[in-house]
Formats: sequence, structure tokens, C-alpha cells
Amino acid sequence: MNVYDFDNTILRGDSTALFYLYCLRRTPKMLLRLPGLVFGALFVLKKDKQRFKQNMFAFLADLKDPEKAVDAFWDKNIRRVKRFYLQTKREDDVIISASPAFLVAPAMKRLGVSNVLASPVDVYTGLYSGKNCHGEEKVRRFYKAFPGGRIDAFYSDSHSDDPLARIAERAYLVKGEKLADWGEGR
Repeated sequence: MNVYDFDNTILRGDSTALFYLYCLRRTPKMLLRLPGLVFGALFVLKKDKQRFKQNMFAFLADLKDPEKAVDAFWDKNIRRVKRFYLQTKREDDVIISASPAFLVAPAMKRLGVSNVLASPVDVYTGLYSGKNCHGEEKVRRFYKAFPGGRIDAFYSDSHSDDPLARIAERAYLVKGEKLADWGEGR
């Protein structure tokens, strides 16, 4: 099976940031949360990324219908999926992302891919119900979902995914639409 990171790998951009900005344009009261986010970025982000993200996702409570907002977001942004992925995707692909599952899974469903492992964030409250799916956590989640699973090829834009690259038969660093051998990206 092939395994892919999501943001900046198969999607042009970061889905969380794009969704936040999409919602901000449509829900101006989210601006009231901005000072807390700036403070969090300055002081919390370096110490506890998950706590920062949970504080950021609190904006979901400001939305009238968060699930509808996610659908409308993908109506406009599914075009951001990169050409290389559309040409190589398979139904048994596995997408592993630190972004919230409520955001990644609907995009992949539109593309006919159902194997999505992502951060467990409640779409209504922004609260995490487990660990942020990042680094070694991605490997743990992969083996939990696919005991004894074997990764034929792994694709990511970031060396924060070195743990998954190490367990793959082949690994590729993705920059835009270009793929390089994982070792060449160092």
C-alpha cells in the first residue's frame, strides 16, 4: 500500500490554515479569538503544539453548522489536490495527517479514498479526543490500523515524517509536483 501525508503533500497548502481563513471570512466574530491565538502562538506553540491547536480549533463553536462549513470549504478547495496524486492514487491508499480527521476525511472521500488516519478533533468543540497525529504517533496509528502492514511507498513534504519514511520500502519527498528520493532531500 502507498501512504501519504496530506498537507503540502497531496494538497497545495495547509488544510487547517486554509479552513480557518475560509471560516474567518464568513464568521467575523472569530476575530474576537485572535488575541488569544497570537498569545498562544508566542507562548504555547513551542511547548505544546496540541494544546495550541485545540485552542485554535475553539473557533468551531462560533460556526452555525461546522459540518456544512467543511463541505462548502471542500467544494471550493478540492481543486488544490495536486496532479501527481490524482494520477497515482489508488483506493487502498492510506492518508496519515496531523490535521483533524473531520477536515481530511471528507476530502479523501470525494477522491474515493477511505483509509484516513488523522488527529481526533471534535468538529463542534475543537477538543481533541486523543493525540495529535504527528511524528512517531503516525507510525503507532498505522500499525494499530494495519497490524503487520507494509508500506510500499511513502510520500511527504516534511522530514517530521522521518518515522514513517524509515518503515517504508521507498520514501519520496514532495516539493510542489516534484518527487525526490527521501535521502536526496537532506
